[in-house]
Amino acid sequence: MTAVLADATNLGLTRMARSVGAFSHSRLLWVAEWHVREETYQAALACLSDAIHAQPFTKLWGDGDTSSSDGQFFRAGGHGQARADYNAKYGSEPGVKFYTHVSDRYAPFHSKVIAANASEAAHVLDGLMHHESSLDIREHYTDTAGAIDHVFGLRQLLGFRFAPRIRDLADRRLYVVGARAAYKALDPLIGGVIDLRAIAENWDEILRLAASIKTGTVAPSAILRRLAAYPRQNALAKALKEIGRLERTLFTLDRIGDPVLRRRSNAGLNKGEAHHALKRAVFFHRLGEIRDRTFENQGYRASGLNLAVAAIVLWNTVYLGRAVDELRSRGEIIPDDLLTHLAPLGWEHIAFNGDYVWPAEPLANAFRPLRNPRAEFLDAA
Repeated sequence: MTAVLADATNLGLTRMARSVGAFSHSRLLWVAEWHVREETYQAALACLSDAIHAQPFTKLWGDGDTSSSDGQFFRAGGHGQARADYNAKYGSEPGVKFYTHVSDRYAPFHSKVIAANASEAAHVLDGLMHHESSLDIREHYTDTAGAIDHVFGLRQLLGFRFAPRIRDLADRRLYVVGARAAYKALDPLIGGVIDLRAIAENWDEILRLAASIKTGTVAPSAILRRLAAYPRQNALAKALKEIGRLERTLFTLDRIGDPVLRRRSNAGLNKGEAHHALKRAVFFHRLGEIRDRTFENQGYRASGLNLAVAAIVLWNTVYLGRAVDELRSRGEIIPDDLLTHLAPLGWEHIAFNGDYVWPAEPLANAFRPLRNPRAEFLDAA
C-alpha cells in the first residue's frame, strides 16, 4: 500500500521511504519491481469498483449500467518528458492526459495515459471493452471530443448505446437513406445520403473487425488510429463511417426530441468530471507535474491515482450510508430524492500532508465511530 500511495500522490519511492519511516527505499523498490504492474493495478481497481457497486447506498445514484469518460490534463516537468506534448486548449506548457472511465455510481473502472494532443475518441471504447470489473455498461457518455462517426459505428456493433454531449448541435448535419427529395422539410439540415452499397460490400469485414475487438485481438484505439492513418480512405473505413453517420443521425434526432436523454447524459458527464477535483487534490506532490521519463511509469502514476480515488470513493460511500442510517434511526426524515445529489468525492476529512502511518492493528468493530456535528453546540449549551 505504501508503494501504491507513492504513485497515487506523485511522491515517488525515495521520498515516500522518508515519509513513512517503517520501510526503506530498497524495500519499496523491491515491492514495486515485483508487484506493481499494469495488470495488478487493473485487478485491484476491478475489486474496488465492484465493492463500490455492491454498496446498497449507491443504488440512489444510478442502476450501475451507464458510464462516462473524460481526459484530465497534467503538466509535464520538462520538455523532454516522454509523451509530453502541447495542446493549445491547456496553454503553452507540455503535458499528458489521464483518460478515465467512471460509472454512474462514481466508481472509476479504467484509466490510461494518452498524449495531450491525441484525440480522445480513439480511446472511448478501450475502457468499455478492456476493464476487468463485473460492470455491464449499457450506455456511455462523452463530451464532443468523442463524438466521431467511427465511434458511433463501432459502439453499435459492440452493443453499447453512445450518448455524447455534442457542442453546436444546430450546426451538425443529418444523413438520410434514399432520395434526399423525400425529406424536403429537413433539407437545410441534411448533409448527404448514406451509401448503403459500401456497407453491404464490406459487411463481412465489418463483422470480422467487431469480432476481433470483442475477443481482445486488437484494441479499439489501435484500429481507429490505423483507419485514420490511411492516406486515402479505404473501403472498411468508409463503410464504418457510413454506419456511424446513420447512428449519429438517429442519436441527434433522439437528443433533440428527448429532454430526458439530454439531462441523463449531462448528469453522467458531470459525475465523471467531478472526479477531476479529487484527483488534483490527491496528486499534489511535485507540484502535480508528471516528471517520469517513461510511458510505463506514467501509466503507473495514472493507475495508482485511480486506485486511491476509488478507495476514497468506497470509504465515503460506506460512511455516507452509515451516517444516513444513523440519522434515520433517530427519527430524522431524509428523502431519497435529496440523497441522489450527494457525491462521495469529498476530501475535507483526509489529511494529505504529514507522515504516512499504517495502523498496527485493525479496528475493533471494523468501522470508525461516526462524528456528531451537533456535539460542540450541545456542549456549549
